[in-house]
Amino acid sequence: MLHVFAELLAQRESIFKGGLYWLELDQDTLCKAMPYWAWIDIKRVQKNLQDIGLIVVDPNTGSADRYRYAINQTQQPQESYRAPAVSTSSSASAASVSPVPPKAAAAATGVERFTTTSQGASYIPSNWQPADDCVRQCRQQSIPEDFIHEQIPGFVMYWRERRQSRFSWGNAFYKHVLREWRQEQTRRGSSQLDTTMSAQWRPSADAVGILHNAGVNEAFIEDCVPEFVLYWRERGVIEGAWNSKFIDHIRRQWTKYSASLEHDGLPRPISEGWQPSSACFDILRLAEIDEDYAREKVKEFVMYWRDTRQPHASWNTRFLQYIKFNWAKRLEGLQDVIGNAKNKSITGRSGQGLEESFQRFTDRSWAE
Repeated sequence: MLHVFAELLAQRESIFKGGLYWLELDQDTLCKAMPYWAWIDIKRVQKNLQDIGLIVVDPNTGSADRYRYAINQTQQPQESYRAPAVSTSSSASAASVSPVPPKAAAAATGVERFTTTSQGASYIPSNWQPADDCVRQCRQQSIPEDFIHEQIPGFVMYWRERRQSRFSWGNAFYKHVLREWRQEQTRRGSSQLDTTMSAQWRPSADAVGILHNAGVNEAFIEDCVPEFVLYWRERGVIEGAWNSKFIDHIRRQWTKYSASLEHDGLPRPISEGWQPSSACFDILRLAEIDEDYAREKVKEFVMYWRDTRQPHASWNTRFLQYIKFNWAKRLEGLQDVIGNAKNKSITGRSGQGLEESFQRFTDRSWAE
């Protein structure tokens, strides 16, 4: 449209006002000059050119279908000049060499080279190319020049489809290339780490070392290799980061295996050096059972069950039951002793009070 405006300005009589050359055009003239657009499209493109400051429309135009346009480039009035020949596409009406302001002719012949407007932003041209400084800045990031130029068509198409204006397309292109290059490096790094899965596949020494440091048994690692290879070969997956997958697989399997050894539910005889877990003493503490009393009973508990040679699935549970039972009997015996002491104090001849007899009977100062 800007190209057509420049041609019509060269062909028709214009009015110089306010530093601009104004041309009055009606709807019929515009539709004939741009037959490839409907009137609604002409209005839309005209509005876009106004928004980015390339053209100016006189708000004081007389009728609704007749407008006064100017290319937004301030000029000085000139009496006579010749414009360079303007090559037009089939979509615009042919124009002969006509008088035209030099700056308007520049706008007509170089529409695709506009980078900024009077408002500082512009749409990206279809033949946009990055400046040498932009390419040099990309190469300073160790980005190959071939890769830089490969990004240009996609970058231009992306922003032309979105019809967004920018103050600096070079800066936007630099950020785009830098982002794409980092993604490409990530893809290349992943592909380099990929190995081929085969019947002879073995985990690397680094992978085995990581598992050893995590406390995984070496025999367990060896036993898992054939199963791991068979699993992935049956699924037809050939390429992949198999060492990382193997580490994750072994860690999960080792956790399950360790848990099954500790809580497999199989009855076993009690070992000679068996000790209750810390959770046992936590439970006893909640039941207000003296911890020292419970620890004193451990040897007696172990000796009894080693002599009987009976297996049990959970010796911690057995120990809790044993301590709770003995603690209850101990409390019952203490209450019986206190009751007897009270009866004797009542029927005794000493005449001592009930409280004194009770304190004397329960005195434990000799043990301190």
